Amino acid sequence: MIRYALICDAGHAFESWFRDSESFDRQARRGQVNCPTCHSARVSKQIMAPAVATRKEEAGQAETGQPMVMPAAPDAEIRQMLRALRAQIEANAEHVGPRFAEEARKIHYGETEERAIYGTTSVKEAAALHEEGIEVLPIPVLPDERN
Repeated sequence: MIRYALICDAGHAFESWFRDSESFDRQARRGQVNCPTCHSARVSKQIMAPAVATRKEEAGQAETGQPMVMPAAPDAEIRQMLRALRAQIEANAEHVGPRFAEEARKIHYGETEERAIYGTTSVKEAAALHEEGIEVLPIPVLPDERN
């Protein structure tokens, strides 16, 4: 498998995996490689830096002992939309912090007034809310927001 950094004729950058370089060439000629943003089939490869692994990375683990995951670099337009979504939620909803699951249940079951809320919860707790029929939407935290 090979991962290519790609760009469409409208300038949208994205990545995709292919079996080998011939697979990319064949699919691109047939118009089967499309930009996920604008759906253009005029796609070309970008210059990519080679990935050089250290011994721990070669074993598939970082110093934390966790498997290495190479984050995809979303383009600026997607980052901007996610930042705008987060700003909209923060401006129009109440921050309940780690009490999110508890407050969501109270609202769902009519124990407190209905209102827009946001906060934090575990993946397990979010799944439990979903199973109860309580609609929740995870809001991604962009890597540069963690710094």
